Amino acid sequence: MIAAGGVAMAFGLLLLAHDPLVYWNDDYELSILPVCADMARAWNQGEFPLLSPYSWICGNLAGEFQYGVFSIFINALIVCIWKFPLIFSQQAAVLAIAHLAALATGGFMLARGRNLSIASSILVGLVASVNGWIICWGATDWLGALGAFTWLPWAWWAAEKSLDLGRSRWRFLWPAPFVYLLVTGGFPYTVLMLVLVLVWLTGRAVFETRSLRTVFPLASGAALGFGLGAPAWLALLDYIHGSARQLQDSAAHFQWLVPASAWPALILPSWTVKWADFSSWMMPHAGTELACGLVPPVAVIAGFVGKGRLLWRSLRWELGLLLIVLLLTMIPTAGVFRWSFRWLPLFHLILALCAAEVLRLLSMDEISRRLARPGFLAFALVGITAVAMRSLGFAGAYAFPLTWIFLSIALVWMVIELARPKSTLLRDWTPTAVGFIALLATYFCIPPNCGVPKYNFSQSLLKPAPLDSRRLYLSIYPPPENAYRIEARNGPVGQTVRPGSASMWARLRFINGYSPIRPAGVARQFASLIHGEIDLSTASWLLMNEASSAGLLAHIGIDGIIVARELSFIPQPPSEWILAVETDEGRVFHRRGEPIPTVRSFDLDGKHSTANVADVLESRNSFSAWVRTGDQPALITFSRPFFRGYEARIGGHHLTVNSYRDLTPVVEVPAKTSGRLVVRYRPVWLVIGAALTIISGAVWMVSALLALRSQTRTRGQ
Repeated sequence: MIAAGGVAMAFGLLLLAHDPLVYWNDDYELSILPVCADMARAWNQGEFPLLSPYSWICGNLAGEFQYGVFSIFINALIVCIWKFPLIFSQQAAVLAIAHLAALATGGFMLARGRNLSIASSILVGLVASVNGWIICWGATDWLGALGAFTWLPWAWWAAEKSLDLGRSRWRFLWPAPFVYLLVTGGFPYTVLMLVLVLVWLTGRAVFETRSLRTVFPLASGAALGFGLGAPAWLALLDYIHGSARQLQDSAAHFQWLVPASAWPALILPSWTVKWADFSSWMMPHAGTELACGLVPPVAVIAGFVGKGRLLWRSLRWELGLLLIVLLLTMIPTAGVFRWSFRWLPLFHLILALCAAEVLRLLSMDEISRRLARPGFLAFALVGITAVAMRSLGFAGAYAFPLTWIFLSIALVWMVIELARPKSTLLRDWTPTAVGFIALLATYFCIPPNCGVPKYNFSQSLLKPAPLDSRRLYLSIYPPPENAYRIEARNGPVGQTVRPGSASMWARLRFINGYSPIRPAGVARQFASLIHGEIDLSTASWLLMNEASSAGLLAHIGIDGIIVARELSFIPQPPSEWILAVETDEGRVFHRRGEPIPTVRSFDLDGKHSTANVADVLESRNSFSAWVRTGDQPALITFSRPFFRGYEARIGGHHLTVNSYRDLTPVVEVPAKTSGRLVVRYRPVWLVIGAALTIISGAVWMVSALLALRSQTRTRGQ
C-alpha cells in the first residue's frame, strides 16, 4: 500500500522536476489557491470557512462545493501546507501530489481486495492516479475533481467488503467514511460515478445471491456516508437554486464529448482528432486524456484473443460497466452537468482493473498464440496505430518522438516475453514498469495542461498595494483567459485588477470572484461570468447610471472601482470619484471621502429613520453592532452578499433578515430599541446537515465500538 502511494508520489515529483509549473494552471491560479489560502486563514483565526468576506460572487465557499469545505482530509491538508513558506506553484504541487498518492493507494487496495498480485495492484493504482484525465485536468486544473475521485477506489473497495458474506455483521461500517470523503471532496460528477458503481454492485450481488438482504450492509454503509457528508450536498442543492448554472446554454452539454474517432489514443496518446472544446468549436486535440500507460487496453485485447470465453465468464460484469461508462463519455449530459469526458477517470479505473484480471488469467499457463502475448500485441498495435495516424492525417504536433518511444517500450516488453525469463519477478513487474514509463513519456512529450490558460501570478499578490483593504471594489476587466494569459502578457499580472478570486490572497474586499455556479443575487444582477469578470455592457450601465451616492453601487457599499487599461469606463459623476491609482494594468477610482462602513443605518425606501450604529464587530460568518433607534423603525444594512439563511436578534428578540434587491442583508430594527444587533449565517441546510452528520457519526461510532468489543471477545475465547 505504501509502495503504491510512493510510486504515484515519485511520478508526481518527476513531472514537477520536468516542469516546476506543471500543477500551476488556470483554475488553480484564479480560484483554487486563493480560496485555499482563505480557508487556511479561517482555521488559523478559529473560524469555520463557510463564507468569505473577500468576494461577493464567490463569498459562499460551502455552497460552491468544489473547495471541499466539509472534507476533513482537504481541510487538514490545506492547514498543513499553509504552515510552510511555499510559493504558489509549490503549494499547488503539494496539494495535487498528496491527492495522487492517496488515489493510487485506493486503487491498490481495490485491486488487492480482489486478490490480485502486488505488481498488478500497483499498476491499477498507477493508472487510477496518473491517467491522462487526472493529470491533465484533476491534478493541474480542477481540484474538486481530484479531491472527490481520490476516494472513489476506496469507496469501491469498502463497498465490496460490505458485500462479503464471510465478514461480520459489522461490515456495513466500511463504506461510510470513504463515501463521506468522496461526497465532500467537491465534484458532483464523482458522486454520480459513485452512485453508478453502487447500483452496479447492488445488481451484481442480487443477481448472484438471489436475495436483497445481501445488499443491506452496502446500503446502510452508503447511507451513513451520505449522512456524514450531508452539509456538503445540502449546501450545493440550496446554493444552486436560481443560479446561473441552472440556466446554462444547452450547447455546453455538447462540449468535451469523447469523439468515437479519438479512442485509438488509448494506444498512442498523440493521436489527434477534432474535439468540441469550451467554445463548442471542433478543434484538433491530442488524446492525452485517454492516456493510460499502454498496458490496460493491450492486456484486455490480449485477454479476448487468448482467453475469450474464460475472460467473459470472469469479467462480464466489469466489462459491462466499462461499456456503460464508455458510452457515457460520448453522449451529451443533462441538467446542471456538462462535459461528459469527465467520466474518463472511472473508465480508466475500470479498464485497469480488467487489465489486471486479464494479466492474472494469462499468467496461469503458457500461451501458444503469439497474438495473445501482451508484449507482442502492444508492439503490433502501436505500429498499426502509428501507420494509421500518419496515413489518415491524425499525427498532430506530438507524434514525434512519442511514437518512437512507445514502439521502443513495446519492443522491450515483447523481447522480455519472448526470452521467457525464469525470474517471475521480472515477468510480473514488466507491465507495471511499461505503464509507468509510457505515462511519464506521454506527459514529457505532450503538455498536460491541454491548452488551458496559464497566468503569471507573482507572490506580490499577497500584498494589498496599490489597493485599500478598507474599501469594497468592483473590478471591470476583459475575460482573463484572453487578456492575462502568459501568451498575452509575459510579465506579472493581477496586482491591480485581481482577476478571479485573487483578492482573497491579500484580504481585499471585492465584488468579483471565480464561480462556476454564479449564485442568485449579485452574480445574476451584475451578469458575472465564471472567471470573475462582469458583462461589459452591464458594467458600462452601472458606472454611468448607478455610481452616484444615490445609486445602487453606493447602496451596497461599493466605494472603489477598478477599470482595466483595455477599457475606457469612468464612474459618473466625476465630482464623486477621484483617480486614486494608475498602473500599467488599469486605473483605480475611489469614492470621495472615507470608506463606506460595512454596517450602517440607511433609509433605502424613504420610510425609515436613521439609527445610531457603533462598536461594529465582524467575523467570517457573523457580524454585530450596537444599535439605537428613534421613534421610527430603522433599516440596518450590511455590506456583505446576501444568502438565504441569515438570522438576526437584538435584546433576546428575533428579527427578520431581508435583502436589498437580493444583494445585501437588511434588518429592520423596531422603534425605540437599543442593544447589540447580532446577525449570523445559520441556514436551514446547515442545521439539518449538521443534525444528519451528528446522527450518522454517532451511529457509526457506536457500531464501531460494538464491533471492536465483539472482535475482542472473539479473540479472547
